[in-house]
Amino acid sequence: MSYISCALRAAAPRRLPAPWRSPRPFSSAAGPPAEKNVPYQKTLKEEGARSTGPSRPPPPSAEVVVVGGGSLGCQTTYHLAKLGVTSVVLLERDRLTSGTTWHTAGLLWQLRPSDVEVELLAHTRDVVSRELPAETGLHTGWVQNGGLFIASNKQRLDEYKRLMSLGKVYGVESYVLSPAQTKELYPLMNVADLYGTLYVPKDGTMDPAGTCSTLARAAAARGATIIENCPVTGIQVRADDFGVKRVHAVETAHGTIQTPCVVNCAGVWARALGQLAGVHVPLVAMHHAYVVTERIEGIQNMPNVRDHDASVYLRLQGDALSVGGYESNPIFWEEVSEKFAFGLFDLDWDVFTQHIEGAINRVPVLEKTGIKSTVCGPESFTADHKPLMGEAPEVRGFFLGCGFNSAGMMLGGGCGRELAHWIVHGRPEKDMRFHQSLTDNNRWIRERSHESYAKNYSVVFPHDEPLAGRNMRKDPLHEELLQQGCVFQERHGWERPGWFSPKGAAPVLDYDYYGAYSQERHRDYAYNQLLADEYTFDFPPHHDTIKNECLTCRNALALFDMSYFGKFYLVGPEATKAANWLFTADVSKAPGSTVYTCMLNKRGGVESDLTVSRISPGEPGSPLAPAFQGDGYYLAIGGAVAQHNWSHITAVLQDMKLQCQLIDCSEELGMMSLQGPLSRAVLQEVLDTDLSNEAFPFSTHKLVRAAGCTVRAMRLSFVGEMGWELHVPRADCVRVYRAVMQAGARHGIANAGYRAIDSLSIEKGYRHWHADLRPDDTPLEAGLAFTCKLKSGIPFLGREAVEAQKSSGIFRRLVCFTTDEKVPMFGLEAIWRDGQVVGHVRRADFGFAIDKTIAYGYIRDPAGGPVSLDFVKSGSYQLERMGVSYPARAHTKSPFDPENKRVKGIY
Repeated sequence: MSYISCALRAAAPRRLPAPWRSPRPFSSAAGPPAEKNVPYQKTLKEEGARSTGPSRPPPPSAEVVVVGGGSLGCQTTYHLAKLGVTSVVLLERDRLTSGTTWHTAGLLWQLRPSDVEVELLAHTRDVVSRELPAETGLHTGWVQNGGLFIASNKQRLDEYKRLMSLGKVYGVESYVLSPAQTKELYPLMNVADLYGTLYVPKDGTMDPAGTCSTLARAAAARGATIIENCPVTGIQVRADDFGVKRVHAVETAHGTIQTPCVVNCAGVWARALGQLAGVHVPLVAMHHAYVVTERIEGIQNMPNVRDHDASVYLRLQGDALSVGGYESNPIFWEEVSEKFAFGLFDLDWDVFTQHIEGAINRVPVLEKTGIKSTVCGPESFTADHKPLMGEAPEVRGFFLGCGFNSAGMMLGGGCGRELAHWIVHGRPEKDMRFHQSLTDNNRWIRERSHESYAKNYSVVFPHDEPLAGRNMRKDPLHEELLQQGCVFQERHGWERPGWFSPKGAAPVLDYDYYGAYSQERHRDYAYNQLLADEYTFDFPPHHDTIKNECLTCRNALALFDMSYFGKFYLVGPEATKAANWLFTADVSKAPGSTVYTCMLNKRGGVESDLTVSRISPGEPGSPLAPAFQGDGYYLAIGGAVAQHNWSHITAVLQDMKLQCQLIDCSEELGMMSLQGPLSRAVLQEVLDTDLSNEAFPFSTHKLVRAAGCTVRAMRLSFVGEMGWELHVPRADCVRVYRAVMQAGARHGIANAGYRAIDSLSIEKGYRHWHADLRPDDTPLEAGLAFTCKLKSGIPFLGREAVEAQKSSGIFRRLVCFTTDEKVPMFGLEAIWRDGQVVGHVRRADFGFAIDKTIAYGYIRDPAGGPVSLDFVKSGSYQLERMGVSYPARAHTKSPFDPENKRVKGIY
């Protein structure tokens, strides 16, 4: 019999293929002889010989066509049918599950360092363990044997304690166990090197064939049509009268289906399907493998194991184990074959062997256990290890539900439900995490997907940054700031200032693949070392550096480079009509005004917060003041969500068929902001205009001259200080920056980055979209009712939902908390009120001016009642961090400058 330990000896050193070459699958003959086969008793491959024609004729039309019969396709179809869409067709080119789903390990872990993913996982578990069996009377193959996360160091155990605290918010039962308790639970485990473990009793495993066939049967019973052996050959896209591309039909080898909506759930093949519609799908295909052992005495009923530090998982497979993981040198599947139904690759033992040592260390009996079979199949991976979901920006009606990074089974239920809701309820959430310049950049996709794969089991630290795919978009001050010690963050392809190191320049270098594929690793890599220094859940070592940036802003003045902001013009004869509908605040004021506002979806959820400035027409070709007919508005939006905003506004304009234009000048304009009590004194030396309160009030803007250049100055603040933004043509940015820094030198001016902004803004109570605000949060819940023009008769998108909520009451509310104990918090901490969990922290940071930890989170009334301000004030609160609770004070106003005097220049 061949043993797992043989693989360690059998895998001789071999030069691995470079990631850009197309490696041929290696034979497993060099390793232990084992068959290629999945470990499931039943697969849909054996359900019958493949026929030459479709399982049923395609209908001439459908409301929705889902392409791909794996986990996501079946879940999306099922949830569409549950929402009453009976004219939904699922097309599978072979048999259900035949792509990537059939060979998946099928693990479901309920806890992840993301509140959104915890909710998605909870729904999947509910569907497979309760909902489907109750609806169909069939067993999906769900096995609840529990999950065990292994911690071999303090940082890993701290991460697990964070997950445990978050789990209490969502009712996920979990326990941190000592090594001795772990040994009692799992007698075959080596615990000598453990700090502890996290045990989640109700984790489990899913069966691909059982789950998908039950989903298909339930969907069909509700009116859905499931068609197998029906490959898609084309997507018809037509432009409407306004030039907007929309899905028109799906072509198959057996007929054409007219439809306004296609959902791409094609997994590894999603990129090819997208190309049929002219849509970029930024994912890559890789080999992903596990091996199945022979029978192991005493392993029955043991929980599944994730040993993150060894990058290995152990999945219970009856009386055996499946052993897999994420290696640093995965094999890319370059030329994705269309003929790969129920296919497997030969396992490359040179690549896989790195998992074996960790598995044997954790469960020593594996050293003398035989290998029954190997499973190496294709999986799709994305640049941030998160799925691609939502309507594609290129074509209306073309939705993505793909790129699940080998987690399609466990996320399928939650994501399928969300996709169905977006399609049915008319809020076509677009997947705009990546800028359009990146989604067809093969180098960027490959590098980032490799890094996300290789770091999948790494601890998720709050201030980590990618090393792959960097320097794609640089603002005009990049080199200037780099030489002054700027430590850059990456957002949406942009390099933006994070903080400034007194140690000097720390440039981001080309990606070295962490030494994989015979790439030479960078030595003495200063930027990487600065990141590594912050791999902690305590206050980072650069805490005092960021403190100095914050207090310089509060006490003197700081310059923030914000050039990565999105900068759009909304202009044209019906621009005001569009602005009135798009923006919650009344922005149709006189030119020279600037308004902070939100944009909502139909359900009243916040799609964006931004500033909108009314402008007058300028000169043709001017990035500061473009020429236009009609009215004009200048929009300034956080750069990380600029593409999301562009897509949202564009969709609304298309649906309303308005005569106006949205112009993106983000690359043509830089943006710097001078904030602090001395900002007026310094800028008065640089700008050729009176900056007094009377001449230049808050929330106004002007075209002025600075260092011989024309700039747009706006009196605004995002940190709670008196200050001005300067919007500058790209070519003039360095000149204006140097003039400001020279004038500010004798006043103690300093550069500051977004780490300081995070602290300063939370201290003042300013919201951050994506953390404090999401598309499911309303302005009333978020304390932004003042941005809504409810006292006017002007309709706006989402107004009816906001008015209905105002009438019925607010049942969740964003609340500010502070703790007297100086303890680091980063979000996901549980919020307790009078001994009951009422929510979790969305965003947290340390406020240096008030010298306290500050946290914001939405709370609910456990009794189900509305959350009034009296409810907020009357409770006794604690914030739970890593299992330890800290007394907290709730605030109904900002804890810093609650009267807003400083932004008005009153010090």
